Amino acid sequence: MLKEERFETIISQLKEKNKVKFEELALLLRVSEDTIRRDIDALHRNGLLSKVRGGAILREKDPLSFQDRQSFLTKEKDIIALKAQQFLKDGMTVFMDGGTTVCAVTTYMPLDIKLRIITNNYSLPAILSKFKNIELVMLGGIYHHDLAVTIGTTTCNEASQYIADLFIMGTCAIDVDFGISATAIPDGETKKAMAQASKKVMALANRNKLRRTEAFKVCNIHDIESLITDLDSNDPELEPFRNTGIQII
Repeated sequence: MLKEERFETIISQLKEKNKVKFEELALLLRVSEDTIRRDIDALHRNGLLSKVRGGAILREKDPLSFQDRQSFLTKEKDIIALKAQQFLKDGMTVFMDGGTTVCAVTTYMPLDIKLRIITNNYSLPAILSKFKNIELVMLGGIYHHDLAVTIGTTTCNEASQYIADLFIMGTCAIDVDFGISATAIPDGETKKAMAQASKKVMALANRNKLRRTEAFKVCNIHDIESLITDLDSNDPELEPFRNTGIQII
C-alpha cells in the first residue's frame, strides 16, 4: 500500500472513531507500528491530526489534554499503577511528575496512606482531595496548559530543595543504549531535577515506549532502579533490559 493510501485510511478511521491507536492501525494496514508512527508524525506536521501518546485524535480536539490522554491505553495504565503500589510506604516523600499514568498510580493508593507528594502535575490535587493523610506540595513555575504541569527554572529549583525517597517518573521513551528521553526540553529538565534529588527512581513505561528514543535525554538506563511496564516481567519484549541491573516489574 502506498503512503498516500495509508494516510487516507488513517484520516478515514479518525473521522469514524475520533481517535486511533498505533497497534490498531498497524493491524489494519498490515505494516509495523514504527511505520504508523512515522505516518502520524507526517500528518501531524501537516495539521491533519493531533498526536497523543499511543495514537492520534482529530485536530479540533486538544491533542494533549488530560482527558484525551486518559482515554488511551487505559488497561495498560491500570496494570502499571497496580504494580507500583508495592513501592509506596507510609512516611515516604515521593516525587511525581506529569502524565496520566502517574495520575493512575495515585488513584489506586490506599485512602489512609501517609505520604508527602511533591509534584508539578496540576491534575493531581483533584485526585488526591479524598486522601486525608497526603501532604501535597505543588511546585511553582510556568504553567503549561496542554500538559497540566509547571515547567521552567522555578520548577527545577524548587524540586532541588527536597530529598525524596522515590521518584515515580512518567516516561515518553526508554531505550537500553540511550536511556530515558523526553519530547521537550522543559519536561526533561524537570525529570532531571527530580531524579537528582531522589534516592530511588522508578520509571513507568507501557510497551509502546520501550526501545524508543526522543530528542532530549533525561538520564541513562543505569540511573533508574526499577522499570514498571504493563508487560509480564518474563515477556520477551523486555529481554534487552534484563542485563542492565535494573529491577523489572
